[in-house]
Amino acid sequence: MAAPFEGVRVLDLTHVLAGPFATYQLAVLGADVIKIESPDRPDFVREKGPDAALNRQRRGVNYQVQGGNKRAMTLNLKTDGGREVFRRLVRTADVVVENYRTGALEELGLGYAQLSAVNPRLIHCSMTGYGQQGPRGRFNAYDNVIQAVSGVIDRCDGRKPDLAFIDYAGGYNAAFAIAAALYGRVRDGRGQRIDCSMLDTALILMAPQVAAELHAPGSAPPPEAGLGVYDTAEGVFVLGTPTPDQNRRLWTALAVEGHDHPQFRGLKDFEELYRHSAAMRRVLTRIFAARTAAAWEEWAHRHGLPGERVRTLGETTRDEHLAHRPLLHPGGGGDPTVPVAAFAYEHDGPRRDRPAPALGEHTHQIPSELGYTRAGVEALKRERAI
Repeated sequence: MAAPFEGVRVLDLTHVLAGPFATYQLAVLGADVIKIESPDRPDFVREKGPDAALNRQRRGVNYQVQGGNKRAMTLNLKTDGGREVFRRLVRTADVVVENYRTGALEELGLGYAQLSAVNPRLIHCSMTGYGQQGPRGRFNAYDNVIQAVSGVIDRCDGRKPDLAFIDYAGGYNAAFAIAAALYGRVRDGRGQRIDCSMLDTALILMAPQVAAELHAPGSAPPPEAGLGVYDTAEGVFVLGTPTPDQNRRLWTALAVEGHDHPQFRGLKDFEELYRHSAAMRRVLTRIFAARTAAAWEEWAHRHGLPGERVRTLGETTRDEHLAHRPLLHPGGGGDPTVPVAAFAYEHDGPRRDRPAPALGEHTHQIPSELGYTRAGVEALKRERAI
């Protein structure tokens, strides 16, 4: 059974979350991903996570989440030998993914122009905070910084979501761009340069709001009652009935419960919904306060209306529904249970076959695949290239 990216070699020069997650998505679909780290400055995420023992082994949970199915080698690109090994790897590779500071690899002679001269079919993906051009191009950034500069925190009433969702969305963005470039290369045989920006990713996640702000600066529709968050007698209930049809069904179902408000049930279009939204929200606030969130959740499901109580992440990870999905790869031998991919194929789909590699686990194996003799590998070690 051939996975979609079987036979594709990816050189992974990324660290932290976004880049490693992008290459992980290629790895679980069969790509030969080689994670390349500096011998003296490995990916610091190896030492992050809730398990101190794993952190000390440089196999922290945060690293293992997006490290499976990869091979790992150490390579010092500041040495002549390290750069030569990397160029040899590039000749065998289909994709290079990197999230170095803008211009850093060019300074080492390993930028897109230099590498595409070595391998014209190479797909080169750069992942940075702000992209390769523009006045912010040389600024460094992490997920939380991008949340600040993009307007995400402002849209969340000044509170930063405690999630690295831009990192992971950025990883998906890069993986999709790489997959599309590989498909395009099948047609024309040409390599490609891909420029991924975390700021662009954050803004694309808010595309309707971005477009609205550009079209009518400072304007915003009123909060929609049908997309409301409501306190209940116990817990919080989140309602999802934004369309006129769903709104009619909502108020029809509430009328059966003794909450008949025909002025809301008869609203015909979005303009009327917006105009009555504040009044509907006041009434719904009183109604939903009368029962628990769990009771309203059961009621919504029974009437075919979108609505759920607010759960903790712990509750969701223990939900039996996940046992029916292919999302998680079970841990074992001290390794954690981790997500694989957020989709399923009928056949040859994403799967995690190998655990995340130790630092430099395949450092001797990979040079030998490139034709280095034992003496050549020893010379690289003396130079501190590996």
